[in-house]
Amino acid sequence: MPYDSRSSLPDSVKNVLPAHAQDIYIAAFNSAWDEYKEKKDRKDDSTREEVAHKVAWSAVKQKYEKGHDDRWHKKSP
Repeated sequence: MPYDSRSSLPDSVKNVLPAHAQDIYIAAFNSAWDEYKEKKDRKDDSTREEVAHKVAWSAVKQKYEKGHDDRWHKKSP
């Protein structure tokens, strides 16, 4: 189930990530949702949704990191 807006994201994402990171999450999730449609395209027994969430978090972690304050912050260039 691709996401069409920030408000449609799960609370576990919406309540912890800044707006820009949520946009990254949505774009990566939706792309992975399309890319891993077929079970043969996934490496393990993960569901399509599980893979898409993993890809989305990985994309967020390229630009953001969790700080000592448990908040997500944009990484320094």
